[in-house]
Amino acid sequence: MRIVSIGGGSGLSTLLRGLKRYAVASRGAIDITAIVTVTDDRGSSGRLRREFDVLPPGDIRNCMVALSQDETLLARLFQHRFTSGRGLKGHSFGNLFLTAMTELTGDFSDAVKLSSEVLSVIGRIYPSTASNVVLEAELANGGRLTGESRIGRSTSRIEKILMRPRRPKPLPETLEAIAQADVITLGPGSLFTSVIPNLLVKGIPEAIAQSPALKVYFMNLMSQPGETVNFTAADHVKAIQQHCSCSVIDVCVLNTGVIQGSLLAKYRKQAARVVENDIEALSKLRVKVHTADLVRLQGYRGGEKIRHDANSIAAVAIELAQHGPSVAQRNRKTQILKTARRDRKK
Repeated sequence: MRIVSIGGGSGLSTLLRGLKRYAVASRGAIDITAIVTVTDDRGSSGRLRREFDVLPPGDIRNCMVALSQDETLLARLFQHRFTSGRGLKGHSFGNLFLTAMTELTGDFSDAVKLSSEVLSVIGRIYPSTASNVVLEAELANGGRLTGESRIGRSTSRIEKILMRPRRPKPLPETLEAIAQADVITLGPGSLFTSVIPNLLVKGIPEAIAQSPALKVYFMNLMSQPGETVNFTAADHVKAIQQHCSCSVIDVCVLNTGVIQGSLLAKYRKQAARVVENDIEALSKLRVKVHTADLVRLQGYRGGEKIRHDANSIAAVAIELAQHGPSVAQRNRKTQILKTARRDRKK
């Protein structure tokens, strides 16, 4: 079973962590490829971009750790963030490692490949493009913002996302993985800064549309201040469709799990709301709907946060993949389906 997961941020690494469990249990029957956006200009990644002219390593690093066979000492080392030290404070070791490897090899993609071998990563991880790209946003008020960090703080509705340079080239390996996939997932993750940027790379949306794979979009649990305030599920799908000249979504996965009121009040203060499941509007967009309890409350410094459950979204991806057209043609159903269904019931 060939799974290609496209996105960025914490949403993609959460899905990959869940899929890894099935890949390990299947002993090679599941093949995972991650395609990761490279537009981050914040924090450690942003500093390294500016100082060393490299692609931002942060999202790639998180995906590597998520797919690492050994999430103990070595994976923890890659996630270690320096809290002091002149020039070091705020950087993670993994970001520095990827930057150093890029300077040694002269190629960021090779650096990712070699670093993945160090971490014993299950599957493959590719940046969506090797070009050093910058995001631009056209706003409803007529304004324009440049840079992912500024776009994420927008106070005006985002109408369109652009990339500079326009239509950068993808890696050939990316297009090949998409063509051979049984299921292609988009998200979960920030709509305008994690999901859509991948679809602005030349040839990627066309390759997704032409692939025999089932195309699955994992809807965000909450609207995102600065990006998707008051967006319904259909609004998310419309935004993706408007940025593509072809169809890249067959199924939209919606959460039906209950989120507690006290935590919602905290999110409302930040203008974040539960994404409305407007199923009728989705059907008019010719998108099928799949529902499941996908929510998990995770403890962070400063309190709990609403996040997707890694095992639940991975189980849904596996279950949908089993019924996808590509897999049906190859007749490769396995015991994994039963495991996925059992996990959903849990």
